Amino acid sequence: QVQLVESGGGLVQAGGSVRLSCAASGRTFSGYVMGWFRQAPGKEREFVAAVTWSAGTTYYLDSVKGRFTISRDNAKNTVDLQMNSLKPEDTAVYYCAAKFGNWITRSSGTYAFWGQGTQVTVSS
Repeated sequence: QVQLVESGGGLVQAGGSVRLSCAASGRTFSGYVMGWFRQAPGKEREFVAAVTWSAGTTYYLDSVKGRFTISRDNAKNTVDLQMNSLKPEDTAVYYCAAKFGNWITRSSGTYAFWGQGTQVTVSS
């Protein structure tokens, strides 16, 4: 059974940092893109960042470029999202996701596996 389990969310002040981690189990994610999405109350789920299996390609939502960094450790089957200079508008539930293939997409419908989500709240 495939499982993606996120950790590391919480409450942080604006300007602070949070590191999210996602541990994958149940299969190897060789050849999979790993991504992070977020969903704020009353809003649709949106793409945040993704990284290819080789970690040679990353892609970010424009509003998080320069502040967020995605990384993966294939040996450990983990993917992290380092979030710096956080803003109140970054408040959301953050989800880890995985899709087969070596091309990054921003559409949540193309990702087959999802975690349960972790809350990040940024206070002003």
